[in-house]
Amino acid sequence: LQSTQKRMSLGKAVATTFGTYMLADYLSNYIQHPTQKMDYGIFNKLIGREVDKAWWGTRTEHIVGVAACLAATDHASQAIFSKILKKPLSFATHPGPFVAHTFLFIFSGVTIYVAADAAFNPDHEGKRMEEFKSGTYCSYIGSNTAWFEPYVAPAVAKVAGPAMAGSWLGSALLPATLAYSTVKGVGWYDWGDSGLNDLEMKINGLVTGHRTN
Repeated sequence: LQSTQKRMSLGKAVATTFGTYMLADYLSNYIQHPTQKMDYGIFNKLIGREVDKAWWGTRTEHIVGVAACLAATDHASQAIFSKILKKPLSFATHPGPFVAHTFLFIFSGVTIYVAADAAFNPDHEGKRMEEFKSGTYCSYIGSNTAWFEPYVAPAVAKVAGPAMAGSWLGSALLPATLAYSTVKGVGWYDWGDSGLNDLEMKINGLVTGHRTN
């Protein structure tokens, strides 16, 4: 019974993290591309935008795929560090290991997503290894920018008080949103009119057409 309860508790925690990371990725697009229209694939129908590809190469693929990988690596990394330290991992008690955990789970999670996308995305046919190598390098560069994530909640505490810092917004969503922005923005140079796919170039008036193959 106790084992079942632990599994259920872990499952709930992973699901919450997954949802938080999906929302953080979505919100980070407004930081990176504040005036640009994004391609959400099949969901474009709901906001009156053209649909080019339903899934592959869209922001929706990235939002769901990266969040799933990060949720898994985040909790796996926490468990590993906690086992090594013989106590729950936290930034307050183990700042050094926590910063290391932050880099490791982000880099490993994003790279797992990169590997899956390189392997299964039909757009990468004939260049899958090149795509994997390029994405892994971008993942490494971007993940190095996320060192600040554990410091966001303490900063919020100084500005808005400990209650806000300890809330889901201050301790989870805001840090993740900012980290997503720098990892994607710096790692893939995904800012403003840069980093847009073909449909996004078109709907933002940067080109007159886009690939359909």
